[in-house]
Amino acid sequence: MGINKCIDLLKEGQPFYATHTPELTYDAGVELAQTWADMILIDFEHRHFDVGGLGDFMKGLKAGGPTPSGHLTPTVVTTLPHNAISVDEVRHNAWQMRHALTTGVHGLLHTHARDPEAVKWFVAACRYPFQKLARDVIPEGLRGGGGQGIPAEIWGLSPREYVEIADPWPLNPNGELLLGLKIEDRHSLPNADEIASVPGIGFAEWGPGDMGMSHGNPDAHDPPYPDYMDHARDTIKGALDKAGVGFYSSWADDNMTQEERIDHLIDNVGVKMMGAPNKEWADYGRAKTGRTMPV
Repeated sequence: MGINKCIDLLKEGQPFYATHTPELTYDAGVELAQTWADMILIDFEHRHFDVGGLGDFMKGLKAGGPTPSGHLTPTVVTTLPHNAISVDEVRHNAWQMRHALTTGVHGLLHTHARDPEAVKWFVAACRYPFQKLARDVIPEGLRGGGGQGIPAEIWGLSPREYVEIADPWPLNPNGELLLGLKIEDRHSLPNADEIASVPGIGFAEWGPGDMGMSHGNPDAHDPPYPDYMDHARDTIKGALDKAGVGFYSSWADDNMTQEERIDHLIDNVGVKMMGAPNKEWADYGRAKTGRTMPV
């Protein structure tokens, strides 16, 4: 068993299920430590970058653990306030990745990934400079020494052990960081294959809300989708499949039952990650795919 529950599930070929927290406090962490979800997704894309609250939440999560699966905490992933549109944007905001990871979270989900070179710098910003795997593709890591004590404690490790495995999976087979992308606008589509193939990316989504907006439609988040949206989703999913990267998608079709939506996401869309509105959703999906890992 590893540190990151969702990486363990991906290694088993199993989808995982995400929820959110209503607030970033110690008490909220304690309460969510026994959640039915596999991942807690924190929104810093649209909400203020509350690293202090995130640190308190992570401490509460650790105090309320371990999970029934035996992991010290559920997987925690945060989005970021800046985008991955250009190399300069990512490099100038590398402090955001560093500050978030120092709280002990298990991964980051970057937004508006348009440029494969910017994605490479995103991966680099999450690595320590002594890591050598894929250095012919990924620039030297930007994380520095001095901040590893807190995340090491959250992960139940010594600081030395933490820096060895706080590296992106599957780039590093022993890595415990899960990095994701939102390939979510029309500008990203011509580069989808190159973006998806950047070493160190573990999952990605197609961001239908922003994808629709970039095509001039402010209300295209949910099905039924126009042809250009189906094309965008298929393009991104195809790129991820070729790269062996898990796909994250929703499917809020009012003409389907909850069970039909889950069946469609697993059987037809081929997701490895989905947001789950309730425990029943996750229970149905887990039974469908024959999952054996406890919640």
